[in-house]
Amino acid sequence: MARLPYLEADQVAPEYRDMLKRNTNLHKLLVNSPEMARAFNGIGGYIRFKSKLDPRLRELAILQVGWMEKSEYEFTHHVKIGREFGVTDEDIAGLMAETEGKPSKLEPLAKAILKGAREMVRELAMSDATFAEIKKDLSDEHMVDLVLTIAFYCGVVRVLATMKIDNEPYYKEVLRQYPIPGVN
Repeated sequence: MARLPYLEADQVAPEYRDMLKRNTNLHKLLVNSPEMARAFNGIGGYIRFKSKLDPRLRELAILQVGWMEKSEYEFTHHVKIGREFGVTDEDIAGLMAETEGKPSKLEPLAKAILKGAREMVRELAMSDATFAEIKKDLSDEHMVDLVLTIAFYCGVVRVLATMKIDNEPYYKEVLRQYPIPGVN
């Protein structure tokens, strides 16, 4: 159960109701601090809609963070979002295999990005070798977007966990297909 209330549109000032368009528990809780919620939505919106980073690769990086951190909410929401941007079941199976150190059919750049995300989760930063490997295929702008995306979602999973934000029932279906080890 969440540590703060989920607010509905009629419980927030009219100028903040646009932040509840997505109608998720995350947004309903964050709007308890409407200006912070607006700032959060700003970077989240940039990552999703304005970044020039390949959206499939972006979503794979976000999924890797959610998987590594055992964040049911983040992982399941981004399975759905990822599908909108070209992430396939084979991609997700590849992510799981790569996480376990097993071979996958993912292309080298996707594998390197997943490795970079795992390093940022586990070690705080990407290693020089992983950064250089990814940089062979991505521009400076793409590298900044990738690193900030991974870092942002490392923060998001901590917000979700600390606030104990409940996953919506619809997304629990994803866990039947992709059970996260250690998550009920």
